[in-house]
Amino acid sequence: MPRILLVEDEPAIAETVVYALRAEGFEAVHCLTGRAALDEAARGGFDLAVLDVGLPDMGGFALCRELRRDDGLPVIFLTAQGAEADRILGLEIGADDYVTKPFSPRELVARVRVVLRRGQRTERGAMRGCFEHDVEGRRIRFRGQLLDLTRYEYGVLAALLHRPGAVLSRAQLMDRVWGDALESGDRTVDTHVKTIRAKLREVDPAAEFLRTHRGLGYSVDAEGGAA
Repeated sequence: MPRILLVEDEPAIAETVVYALRAEGFEAVHCLTGRAALDEAARGGFDLAVLDVGLPDMGGFALCRELRRDDGLPVIFLTAQGAEADRILGLEIGADDYVTKPFSPRELVARVRVVLRRGQRTERGAMRGCFEHDVEGRRIRFRGQLLDLTRYEYGVLAALLHRPGAVLSRAQLMDRVWGDALESGDRTVDTHVKTIRAKLREVDPAAEFLRTHRGLGYSVDAEGGAA
């Protein structure tokens, strides 16, 4: 049973969404604030988060960054009608979808199903072509061999594997992996991508899996292709 974390400070909206999710076979956990959501997420086991952009204690975008920092939890934003800037920013920081208020709970449930189908997350992990990502254990195997990754190397590769083929900018990778750490800059990302490539080549010298998109960022080709 997929577990959904709903963060919404309007009880009436939350009640209808929780009812719709549970009616369709999902387990729904509701939080009124961002801080409560972080506490719940720390216990693990969620497959997707539905976040209201306007929360009383912290912004929905800041909450999204925190929730996605470790394992790339899929996120759907709830935004106010006509808030185009919010929708654009949400997608830029890596949200998987957004729903505009007022909305149909049935539509939201349908979008939840679509996002979960894109990249099913389980406690054991997920296969991505030649990669096996153990989300709970924070480990990545490549062609069956466990990669010896540093904390930040793991973060970069995990972020790219969450959406194979999608291009993540250096700024997006910095935000997801380093967050508020003092170390920053484009060279930081480039250096870690270089060391990840070297470790992948130790396993398979012939193939390139991390692709550079000049002026845009990086992506991972989980099946193997040209750099």
